[in-house]
Amino acid sequence: MKIFGVTGWKNSGKTGLMERLIAHFTAQGLRVSTLKHTHHGVDLEKPGTDTHRHRVAGAQEVVLASSARITTLHELRDTPEPRLAQLIAGLTPCDLVLVEGFKGAPHPKIEAHRVETGEDLLAPENDTIRAVASNEALPDLDLPVFDLDDTAAIAAFIADATGLAPRKPKGLKNDCFALPPGVHWTPVDEALDTLRDRLSPVVDTETVPTATARGRILSADHMAARSNPPGANSAVDGYAFAYAGLPEGDVITLPLMSERAAAGDPFTGTVPMGRAIRILTGALLPEGVDTVVLQEDVQIDGQTLRFPAGVKPGANARAAGEDVEAGKLALPMGHKMRAPDVALLSALGLPNVKTYKPLRVGVLSTGDELAEPGTTMDTARTYDANRPMLLSLAQGWGYTPVDLGHVTDDRDALRAAFDTAATQADVILTSGGASAGDEDHVSALLKETGSLHHWRIAIKPGRPLALAQWNGTPVFGLPGNPVAALVTTLIFARPAFSRLAGGPWLTAPGTLLPAAFTKSKKAGRREYLRARLNENGEVEAFKSEGSGRISGLSWATGLVELPDEAMDITSGTPVRFISYDSLGIT
Repeated sequence: MKIFGVTGWKNSGKTGLMERLIAHFTAQGLRVSTLKHTHHGVDLEKPGTDTHRHRVAGAQEVVLASSARITTLHELRDTPEPRLAQLIAGLTPCDLVLVEGFKGAPHPKIEAHRVETGEDLLAPENDTIRAVASNEALPDLDLPVFDLDDTAAIAAFIADATGLAPRKPKGLKNDCFALPPGVHWTPVDEALDTLRDRLSPVVDTETVPTATARGRILSADHMAARSNPPGANSAVDGYAFAYAGLPEGDVITLPLMSERAAAGDPFTGTVPMGRAIRILTGALLPEGVDTVVLQEDVQIDGQTLRFPAGVKPGANARAAGEDVEAGKLALPMGHKMRAPDVALLSALGLPNVKTYKPLRVGVLSTGDELAEPGTTMDTARTYDANRPMLLSLAQGWGYTPVDLGHVTDDRDALRAAFDTAATQADVILTSGGASAGDEDHVSALLKETGSLHHWRIAIKPGRPLALAQWNGTPVFGLPGNPVAALVTTLIFARPAFSRLAGGPWLTAPGTLLPAAFTKSKKAGRREYLRARLNENGEVEAFKSEGSGRISGLSWATGLVELPDEAMDITSGTPVRFISYDSLGIT
């Protein structure tokens, strides 16, 4: 269940706004429930009615039922007022719970404000208020402000904030890959910052069953529909009682009730003060008890329970919502679902989740010199290693790989391939033919779109990245050399794809480890060496830095990242090792 509140001072228009919002969302086919907080003096029924007479006579709970509706009146008497999470946990599951009042509760809210009340805004002092609906302009407020009577706009804001509204990809600006004029060699960190700041999700959203959501990226915040645990319960097999009713002495003696409480079979009565009841792990705590003693610590003599003094109040008892309270954030938008997350959302009563559709990564190989592996022994032809490698990477990262095949150096064929690719993929990877050379047909074709930009990045191995859009679909033009193609994909495409897919910007985590190689590095470029750990936990570098040595990619278990500055490396020098595992290569 999604939860959103309306708060404000008396006569601020809260109830009127609630009434209009209920009608608006109900008209959209949503199931809406409400909770309203009021002061203790309000009576909810008229004197003289049958239910009033029952209640005045002493009934703790009165239920009035008909074929149209059910009403429950519960007298708190000496019981503390329940928290909002407890009230929400008692509701029948629905699409949206609108809460009026409860200013101090943690759920998100919009403040209703009328200048005529003479009251100051609550929003500046309450960070759970996400927007204000006012009958006057509030130019100095650093929050969204809506006209108090603009129900449609307020409802749209609530739907977007709760994830009830589908999120549509905004698309990328045509010049999103442009670098400032005059930039010749771009440092790696600056290039990454530029991509991070300019990219946004390009995929649509959909709702999928929670049970099958592993690997999917959440397109909205997901709030707990029910508390976990939903009710106060026992953490152990033992005996439950009220701590306040324990007698004095070194050995506690309590009369034992004949009934018991079990998980799924609760005791529905009240345990009298000074008595105990048998309780099993996971059973709801009956009324009248708050503490549980382990069965291993007790002696039973008929219907008498004995155990040593010293049990602490509340021992072995789990409070309702002590893990997660209903209405609180369970998982945020942009989170990638894992098996433990499936368990969490299932436990919190969410059978479905709103997610981004999987990013479709299209991979296109170009060039007359390429051939499918094993199809020819002509030494003038090169087997295509990049396309299967890049498709495998995309699949390993949880995206949908789209094999766009191989296209020769024919301008019309390339144009047709890009037209098709833009309808089948959300992002396109090409390898080879994307530099600024005369024979690079991909660059020439992308230049026609007006969105092509060559990024001369200070990195080794790697040539300039070609970044463009074709019919609104982003295109990453990678170097044709497999070593450079892999490195640039890991360093640039991996975090960019995560952002395009609706996820967070990914960094390349590394660990400082002693080197088992020597190297004198010049200043000016970030360098990446194929590397692996030896049996002593030291980092070995591949015997050759030649970018044509593809075997080094398979030999390695990660990369060594050397900084932009000059560096002399000898045996034992700490170097930053980035494992393949941390980059999603398994």
